[in-house]
Amino acid sequence: MSETVPRPPRIILEEEAGPARLDHAWMEGTDPVVVPPAGFSTLSLLAIGISALIFGFSALAAGNYVSEQFTRAPWLGWATLLVALGGFGTVGWAVVREFRAVFRLREVDAARAAFARGDFASAKAHVLAWATPIPLAAAALPALREAPDLPALRALLEAGPLAALDADARALGRIAAMQGFAATAISPSPSLDALVVGWRGLRLVRQVAALHGMRPGIAATASLLRRAAFDAATVAATEVATDTAVRAIVTNPLIGHVVGEAATGAVAARRLITLARATAAACRIVPRDIA
Repeated sequence: MSETVPRPPRIILEEEAGPARLDHAWMEGTDPVVVPPAGFSTLSLLAIGISALIFGFSALAAGNYVSEQFTRAPWLGWATLLVALGGFGTVGWAVVREFRAVFRLREVDAARAAFARGDFASAKAHVLAWATPIPLAAAALPALREAPDLPALRALLEAGPLAALDADARALGRIAAMQGFAATAISPSPSLDALVVGWRGLRLVRQVAALHGMRPGIAATASLLRRAAFDAATVAATEVATDTAVRAIVTNPLIGHVVGEAATGAVAARRLITLARATAAACRIVPRDIA
């Protein structure tokens, strides 16, 4: 007695069937894949738990200490309370700034998604929320509010605030490149070169982010660096010839001996300029490939 074995789904190519059949025929006999929500990762739960323990027990210990000081003398209790409020207030303000910077990046992501799916109402709301705290976008706010459709909104952004922000980001990149070139030229060791250029690159990322209305902390800066690493591939694609020429200077024994450390400084300066452009692309509310 023969056993019936279900035949696996067959992929039908476009040459064999029309577009409608191509979209659905290969899915016959297959179950939809349901991806459960990931939720919090283990590291996130550990970080939340450790932070709650540290800050919770610190607050309880501070409260007990303040109460003890009030039993000794009222003025000593008030002074201790002011110190505790100042310290915890500063920590709280730092946390608020960190979350504001992260939410600012989420605003950029939400606006990009709205532009990509053609949702004019959502895109306009996100654009206005993004442009309000940016000084360079203040003059364009009335026109952005009156934009009638998505292409007009995009054109106003490109001709106004985005053009000004890109120009200022390039200027910051040139300044950082000159400083990085000078630092590597006078630096006595390659290790110090890497340290100086890395510090200047981190400061450049924060400067470009502040130009776009952000005050990135640790988490927001790390997120920006991750985004800039992806965007740098696209940004650097237009500069491959220049980068190759500069690297050729470094690797050529004769020219490298004559030029010396200046060639290494040129490579570092070029990387800082690319980093500035990549960070600006990561902060852009309208990606270049969509604009």
